[in-house]
Amino acid sequence: MAVDALDTRILRLLIEQPRTSVREYARILGVARGTVQARIDRLERDGVITGTGPVLSPTALGHPVLAFVHVEVTQGHLDEVGDALASVPEIVEAFSITGGGDLLTRVVARDAGHLEDVIQRLIQLPGVVRTRTEIALRERVAHRMLPLVESVARGEERRPGAGSPHR
Repeated sequence: MAVDALDTRILRLLIEQPRTSVREYARILGVARGTVQARIDRLERDGVITGTGPVLSPTALGHPVLAFVHVEVTQGHLDEVGDALASVPEIVEAFSITGGGDLLTRVVARDAGHLEDVIQRLIQLPGVVRTRTEIALRERVAHRMLPLVESVARGEERRPGAGSPHR
């Protein structure tokens, strides 16, 4: 789906000022409220906008430790293990992956001991062969989408060598 300049401006406002009304977005952008609402509706329908809820801080919720746990699964048990991971509240994301391991989970914990407890729980799940854990020390780039949106709007994602200073 193509994201044009107006879509990009709308997405920027949604990211930077999420509590603002559609009427105010329209005023800022200098377009009709109905146009902004129709664009937002289309972006939601097309799956570009996938949520509107608040972004929560695990640290503020008492879980400052972040780890990435690779989970190796017995062949043929990926779906069952994936479903079981959903029952572990400290797992905030899980992905099927290629390479070392079958699943990559993002795990939050209160402290190192709590992280060990979570890992022990994972190891005991039927179908889990082994885990490998990497603890995050410091976030270097926060989760973000705006640079990607702007890149797509400029068409850089489709051009070979885009972003190179020698274009």
